[in-house]
Amino acid sequence: MSAAPTFPALLEAFFTDRLIRQRQASPHTLASYRDTFCLLLAYAQRQLRKGGLARHLAGSRHRVPRRLPRSFERDRDNSARSRNVRLAAIHSFFRYVALHAPEHSALAQRVLAIPSKRYVRRPVAFLSSVEVAALLAAPDLSSWIGRRDRALLLLAVQTGLRAAEIVGLRCEDIVLGPAAYVQCQGKGRKLRNTPLRKDTVTVLLAERRGRSADPAFPTISGTSLSHDALQYLLNKHLAVARRHCPSLASKHVTPHVLRHTLAMDLLQHGVDRSVIALWLGHESVETTAIYLQADMKLKEQALAMTDTADIRLGRYKPDDHLLAFLKSL
Repeated sequence: MSAAPTFPALLEAFFTDRLIRQRQASPHTLASYRDTFCLLLAYAQRQLRKGGLARHLAGSRHRVPRRLPRSFERDRDNSARSRNVRLAAIHSFFRYVALHAPEHSALAQRVLAIPSKRYVRRPVAFLSSVEVAALLAAPDLSSWIGRRDRALLLLAVQTGLRAAEIVGLRCEDIVLGPAAYVQCQGKGRKLRNTPLRKDTVTVLLAERRGRSADPAFPTISGTSLSHDALQYLLNKHLAVARRHCPSLASKHVTPHVLRHTLAMDLLQHGVDRSVIALWLGHESVETTAIYLQADMKLKEQALAMTDTADIRLGRYKPDDHLLAFLKSL
């Protein structure tokens, strides 16, 4: 009779067999799952004080799975949405455990019973045309880095590419000419082509360098930008833009906000939601409903179409019995 599989064996099989071989998960998915389980192991070792979870799956007992999601928010200052992403990775693993190690099904059921946390869904953040102009004017065009950053920001605002799609662009992915476009592989391994405006093409033509396989927006050493580097350069130019555009001071701007900005611009110019979904690489047209929620102009236009109610202004006068009752208290 074979021994029960240990936690390391199950976790290794989950990555190599389930994620890599069967589902052919993207590098971004693998990195997200890897970070989640590194946090799980570190938390378990702190709680068990003997690394029990690293040696035997049963060593986690009841406490570790139940308290782990709370530790994401408390110790790492994760939002509820980030906490749910981590929890989804853990759920995926324990579904694999329940199937391939039935002797641990009781533990798997306890983990799978941990619910996702509900959170307030706020309207998406986006920039106005004035704020976009201030951001694009911030880079110092006298330096190569400034010109690279201006080209990157212009491409991001005009195409709505995700952060991972921007840092993964190669020179061969940007096709310049009469019908210029940028090609990228988005979520779900979907390839899509996004057309480029003439002003974007002009900037890219002036700054394009390197061979076809080189990064489109390289670092000084010629390597691809990281996600942290992308946020850093955005923050750097936001600091300059805020001096000339005070409304930016109250906004937390990320590369994804630039994506929302493009979507809102298309929506306000009357572009159909299905076209916006195709442009952004959304899986469903319903995903673009979040932009309808954020667009106050559309709501104000809808309000203007309604009839005003004929309400006579008056003052409430309670009867004497009510006044007598209140004064008697």
